[in-house]
Amino acid sequence: MSYLPAGDRYDSMIYRRCGRSGLDLPAIALGLWQNFGHDKSEDTQREIVLHAFDRGVTHIDLANNYGPPPGAAESFFGRLLATDLAPYRDELVISSKAGYRMWPGPYGEWGSRKYLLSSLDASLRRLGQDYVDIFYSHRDDPTTPLHETMGALKTAVDSGRALYAGISSYTAERAAQAVEVAREIGLTLLVHQPSYSMLNRWVEEGSPSALDVTAEAGMGNVVFSPLAQGMLTGRYLDGVPQDSRAARDGSLRREFLTEESIGHIRALADIAAERGQTLAQLAIVWVLRDPRVTTALVGASSVAQLDDTLAALDNLELSDEELARIDEHAVDAGINIWAARTR
Repeated sequence: MSYLPAGDRYDSMIYRRCGRSGLDLPAIALGLWQNFGHDKSEDTQREIVLHAFDRGVTHIDLANNYGPPPGAAESFFGRLLATDLAPYRDELVISSKAGYRMWPGPYGEWGSRKYLLSSLDASLRRLGQDYVDIFYSHRDDPTTPLHETMGALKTAVDSGRALYAGISSYTAERAAQAVEVAREIGLTLLVHQPSYSMLNRWVEEGSPSALDVTAEAGMGNVVFSPLAQGMLTGRYLDGVPQDSRAARDGSLRREFLTEESIGHIRALADIAAERGQTLAQLAIVWVLRDPRVTTALVGASSVAQLDDTLAALDNLELSDEELARIDEHAVDAGINIWAARTR
């Protein structure tokens, strides 16, 4: 039976303007970083993505190396675009990125023109598309001139392989420099994609902060890991489940789950319960409280988990008292594994 999307798919989703562009994005977007590789059921992956679209989640976020193996998530989504979602491509915002290691040798990672454009072409082949909506420099490359990296993004846009360009995990200083270089060469940067959560508030730090820089430049922010790699789901309040991300020592490491962090998470869970929300829902509401944040980018391992996250949109209001109480426990937990680093 062919897929037919829900007729009311745009009725309950909230859309927010991405910076000073003309593009609206859903307040919650689906990322295919985790749970969309060969180690997961493709039937489940399909169910999650199609359900997201049924709920008005029009933005699907990818990168060249999402899997496992690297490229698997794009190949999977390419199959959906060729079948179930073929009639609906123009209703979707599809993003991809390049910056982390994708293939061996000196041209398989970082920010050179050679790597970024080769990777984009490979991503388009996996997706079976002529273009993506947003193409990101996935991380700052401290040894490649920003003129080269931004120039590659401009070529991607000018050639029609991407409609918009963005940056990800750039510090405030480097984001400001990237914006200036982009202006010099006639490129408009649409969006920054940083990690941001109640346990990882680096984008607020400094004067100007990364959020200040992007707001001044007219960019939006699509923030990833708003649930702190699962720490803000309440799953770890009673230990580390055997099937959890922390048990696998992946992007969420056991060392992050300190007694102090668990204490703060427990207090945040209590605040969420008083609001009639899950901890995950409160975590989404909190990042969306800042108008400089366009979208909270989340993953999902099941339809039920996705629905729980989307229910955050039912109550986005936070009182001053609630914000003050949250601030007491929304403290850095040392979980920013994407922080700028040298080669």
